[in-house]
Amino acid sequence: MQAPDALRALVESYLSELALTPELGGLAEPIRYALGGKRVRPTICLATAEAAGGTVEAALPAAAALELVHSFSLVHDDLPAMDDDDERRGRPTLHVVYGEGVALLAGDALLAEAFRLALSYPAASPARELAQATLGMIGGQYLDITGADADLAELHRLKTGRLFAASVGLGLWAADVPEPEQAPWRSFGDELGLLFQIADDVLDGDGYAARLGEQAALGLVREAAERARAALSAIDADTSVLLAIVDELAVRTV
Repeated sequence: MQAPDALRALVESYLSELALTPELGGLAEPIRYALGGKRVRPTICLATAEAAGGTVEAALPAAAALELVHSFSLVHDDLPAMDDDDERRGRPTLHVVYGEGVALLAGDALLAEAFRLALSYPAASPARELAQATLGMIGGQYLDITGADADLAELHRLKTGRLFAASVGLGLWAADVPEPEQAPWRSFGDELGLLFQIADDVLDGDGYAARLGEQAALGLVREAAERARAALSAIDADTSVLLAIVDELAVRTV
């Protein structure tokens, strides 16, 4: 079993060498500009595949597809028509550097490239998993920007949680785990998005932290982490790397 840092390095290497569709031409530069981040979701995917008896090599296309979808969502979320953010990860957002039109196209291309990777598997299950997660994420963003009547937990279950759950699901499909045997793994995956989001809110002082107060939000982080650990304990496999990832997510508040 490989440690989280080693798995992140594999994802970085795979993405840096990823051959984009030639028709994209000059759009390749802004696409690669968009691919920053900590690789949390693809690392979970690889760790799940290994824990479930698969190989990292088989799971890398699925892991990369997850990161491309995540990057697509951030590029579009940053646009003036959405969150109107000028900075992400300490540097100008894509539309600030390349213009809104190019940012829209780069986001579209990231999504299409993600499904090109997901469709490289013999079965349709990985692409179906990714599509369902992407649609849920988009639905969550709709709730966010329209102020529709939805509670915070439902919004984050869609906007953040669905892609985290798919990180586990795609790892299972890459490891050829039969669907009837996936339930305990998916219980774990369902906890990850909430854990990540609440910890993120504590860091940023918004969302759960703004609504409930920092100490109450920290309590929710601890509860979500405990549920994730309990879900892992019910899985008959070496889940030590996934447990380490849970611990990393839980301490992001400091």
